[in-house]
Amino acid sequence: MKALQIAASGMAAQQMRVDVVSNNLANMSTTAYNARRADFADLNYQQVSRPGTITANDGTIVPTGVQIGLGVRPSAVSVVLAQGALSQTGGDLDLAIEGKGYFEVSLPGGTTGYTRDGSLKRTGDGLIVTSDGHQVAPGITIPNDARSLAINAASEVYAYFDGRIEPELLGQFSLVSFANEKGLEATGSNLFLETSASGPANVGAPGNDSLGTLRQGYLEDSSVDAVKEVTELIKAQRGYEMNAKVITAADQMMASTTQVR
Repeated sequence: MKALQIAASGMAAQQMRVDVVSNNLANMSTTAYNARRADFADLNYQQVSRPGTITANDGTIVPTGVQIGLGVRPSAVSVVLAQGALSQTGGDLDLAIEGKGYFEVSLPGGTTGYTRDGSLKRTGDGLIVTSDGHQVAPGITIPNDARSLAINAASEVYAYFDGRIEPELLGQFSLVSFANEKGLEATGSNLFLETSASGPANVGAPGNDSLGTLRQGYLEDSSVDAVKEVTELIKAQRGYEMNAKVITAADQMMASTTQVR
């Protein structure tokens, strides 16, 4: 009985949908997190009678045919690209990207990662790094005697010193864009890796080539909409229950068949 397998695939799909929703809700407070969405596609069809089949000697053609679906499968878990709200923190090294773009990060082993998490820190040597200690390109070092920092929208980093009126330019952050941001590989810790689906990284200065700008003293909030996610959770739960009822109905039909004498 195909109904058992079809309903089972539906229950598995709704379970995956719940997993995606639960991950979104768990990351409601994650800096610069973008919500994910589970996408599904129908499985192959059993062609009992193909549309367009000739059924008689006079050339009569079946207008629709008989095609029986065999269930559902997950096709993708895609990122819903959206700008999160900006929260003011007042931190000198808290940077929010307004618009498109990612910070370029040097990972162990010589690989390059990308992130929108602008909660940056400084090491004991003054190097600007991420919260996990990864260097942020191009590798800007803050002098120990710097009194304060100022980072403008163009990502230029200036240091102020006691006894000096004019600030010193320490460097400029670059931003990176991709032809297909949804093709990036998420690795956790707010980091992404380039893939063949995302296309190569395009490095540029903030404000140029459709890249966003930086805002110092702010962080980008998660773009998760709690009300929407709870609604999706309820819909997934109801979908799971309906597929379970189909399995119960199919079981009762099979039981009735085995009791026929």
